[in-house]
Formats: sequence, structure tokens, C-alpha cells
Amino acid sequence: MALLRTLRSSDITLAVVSRAPLAELAAFRQRMGWRFKWLSSYGSDFNHDYHVSFTEEELARGKVYYNYRMTEGFDELPGASVFYKDDQGNIFHTYSTYARGLDLLVGGYNYIDLTPKGRDEAGLPFTMSWVRHHDKYEDTPTAPAAQAAPACCHAETSAA
Repeated sequence: MALLRTLRSSDITLAVVSRAPLAELAAFRQRMGWRFKWLSSYGSDFNHDYHVSFTEEELARGKVYYNYRMTEGFDELPGASVFYKDDQGNIFHTYSTYARGLDLLVGGYNYIDLTPKGRDEAGLPFTMSWVRHHDKYEDTPTAPAAQAAPACCHAETSAA
């Protein structure tokens, strides 16, 4: 994965943390073909400490502290944090972002946002409900096929 090489060349390690047990993460990682470091926070307070997982008591109150404010919550919500490790081994939490602050990390959004139709999420039950794992998309597009139009550009074709 080119991204991981680019990050390593800048002395950056990408590590993803999920609450599932490590064995479940390893199986899913293999299915997806991912090679980044994936850690399990199963049985720890890590996700709760960074305000992305919530206890039953917090949820029962109706609002949780997420994205730097009190809001209606679910048992977990998305977030990303950045940490710095100094030469003595001390680790510092330097940055966190939540909700729409994560859009930059969803590569498809960068292209979709350039198009006239954009994300087209208004009628969806929640934002990003259209996102699937790469092996869960249908083979055929959901949009109607466009009518053939004169091309402004030419694609290379193989000789017959």
C-alpha cells in the first residue's frame, strides 16, 4: 500500500483501533486485504476515554459527550486521534476529530464532492449509509446509464 510507505518515510505509523476482539479484527483485515496495523481495545476504556464509545448509563441519560459537545448518541461513533511519541517514550495526545472532520479520510468523498450531484445524502437514513465494504457493492451501478454523447477525450483502444 503506497500510503503506508509514504507515511513510514515521514516517520509516521498508522494504527487503527477497534473494540472487537483481535481475532475478529484479524479475520476481517484478511478478508479486506488490508495491511495497516490494527489494534483491539476490547476490554479496555480506550474508546471511552477518547469519547467515541459510551456506557449504557450515558446512553440512558439521552445525550453523550461527542465531537466537543453534548449530543444524542449511539453505543459508538467515529473518531480519529493523533499521538506523538518522544525520544524518551512518552506519548502525547495531540489531535482528535470526529463526525464530518473525518471526511478527508474517506477517499471516495474527495471525488464525489467534486461532482455536480455531490454526496446526494438528503434522502438517506443517515450520512454515509451508501458506503459498503469493497466486496459488498453490487456489480451494476444504481444510476441509469448515460446516453452516449460526443466525447471530448479519446481513450486508447487495443488494435483488433
